[in-house]
Amino acid sequence: MTQDDIPYGTIQTAEELGRLARIHRKQRHLTLETVSGLGNLSTRFLSEFERGKETAEIGKVLKTLRTLGLEVIIQPRGQAGALGRPGKVGGGSHS
Repeated sequence: MTQDDIPYGTIQTAEELGRLARIHRKQRHLTLETVSGLGNLSTRFLSEFERGKETAEIGKVLKTLRTLGLEVIIQPRGQAGALGRPGKVGGGSHS
């Protein structure tokens, strides 16, 4: 899987965000243990986040994303994403 194959774009659910983070991590050949050590996060938290835990602590989620080299961009619905392609993880766009 190349970077172009990773479904970056609009995220609508905790499950989609976790799935994207997992795909991104695995594409970079990083283990949960490695990310845990780099971000000072527990492997249990990381595993639960990647499985879409609805109640994952937002601060830890943001720290995980930073550790993975990802960022959150907030914008009004219906506008093209930061990569210039609207869409959603696992499907089409939603306005």
